[in-house]
Amino acid sequence: MPTSESSAPPAWPTSDSVANGFDAQHPPDPKLIDACVHCGFCLTTCPSYRVLGTEMDSPRGRIYLMDAINGGEAPLSAASAQHFDSCLGCLACTTACPSGVQYDQLIAAVRPQVERNHARPWPERLVRSLIFSLFPYPTRLRAVAGPLYLYQKLGLSKLVQSTGLLTKLSPSLAAMESLLPPITAESLTDDLPELVPAVGQTRYRVGMVLGCVQRVFFSDVNAATARVLAANGCELVIPHAQGCCAALPAHQGQEAQAQDLACRMIDCFETANVDFVVINAAGCGHTLKEYHHILQDDPEYRDRAKAFVAKVRDVQEFLAQVGLTTPLHPIAEGNLPVVYQDACHLLHGQKISLQPRQLLRQIPGVTLREPIDAALCCGSAGVYNMLHPEVAAELGQMKVRNLLNTGATLVASPNPGCSLQIQQHMETQERSLPLFHPIELLDHSIRGVPLPLKTNG
Repeated sequence: MPTSESSAPPAWPTSDSVANGFDAQHPPDPKLIDACVHCGFCLTTCPSYRVLGTEMDSPRGRIYLMDAINGGEAPLSAASAQHFDSCLGCLACTTACPSGVQYDQLIAAVRPQVERNHARPWPERLVRSLIFSLFPYPTRLRAVAGPLYLYQKLGLSKLVQSTGLLTKLSPSLAAMESLLPPITAESLTDDLPELVPAVGQTRYRVGMVLGCVQRVFFSDVNAATARVLAANGCELVIPHAQGCCAALPAHQGQEAQAQDLACRMIDCFETANVDFVVINAAGCGHTLKEYHHILQDDPEYRDRAKAFVAKVRDVQEFLAQVGLTTPLHPIAEGNLPVVYQDACHLLHGQKISLQPRQLLRQIPGVTLREPIDAALCCGSAGVYNMLHPEVAAELGQMKVRNLLNTGATLVASPNPGCSLQIQQHMETQERSLPLFHPIELLDHSIRGVPLPLKTNG
């Protein structure tokens, strides 16, 4: 655990293998760096600092390092890249910072610099290549879902995990395998129509982003989202041609891929003629709202990106804004204590915290429990739990213990990555809680269908 909060500059990491610095393409802005007064308020909120306990793995330490590389005092070395890579990008430091340091913009500038100017070892390149050639493409994900379905049904998953061989071969591949949710028949098809009429009077015409992992592994959440929006007077446009929102590559500095995916998403929804573009995954929503930064150098798309961003809403943000118009019914007998899990890119990235709670409290019988350290990242952070499984596992265990200690009956989680991470670490506890997306709870309440609640322990 961290033992010091000294503001003395740390010793710079050095390496003889890669000694170049940042290039001229949007290095971290010195003005944003200078806003940091090195007070240390960010330290206790930072998950990587909480686990690793080293100054260079804190926002303050990384800002020192950015400044040194900008000034030619330190190289962009393998050691430097390691400290930038250790950042989960949860943005908790931006919420905690009394000086308003825009660390989100700083780390977003550094990630592509690392990818362009740092030569990673080949095993790391191989894992990253697998991740970024698979996860941002729902068609490819669906193609592997069939074999994975058989893999699980034949019991091979339990066999592989019991041997521990995959962990020895590649901790990252083992992390991917352990995070895999149960594959269902719904994972293999797209069932939502491209146009869903509003129930009753049409209030809004809304475009719906399906996501990648959400689309394949959490199709029930998308179906519930469509039903809830339609029940509240929204005509839905759901283009099946839509792809990834670009969140995964954008968060890891895969700049060209992120830009290409963002342009495709804009093209897809521009022709839909919608009032709003709604998303039910926290990490995706944050990236959709950053398109004007991702495409800032594209003369064809930068203004179109700003127009697109102006329409984007998280589904909970949208429903709280326009209001529910349909009656809500109890979803369990008696009182139902629920703990809401704040997803980092909703809480810190989009500053959305009250809206989900306001919606959940409208469900008859629901009461909310608040966990300690609610703002601490669960360790998912996009693909962080695959690239840094040991740090992620420690954070996942912290999160799950805090959720369980609330005494709630279920967890409401608004992000697929968080849900997978929490579910994985719930399985290691003596007692576990079922997990639902908040929109699923609203869907059950609107339809008057009780929740299928089962708990262990």
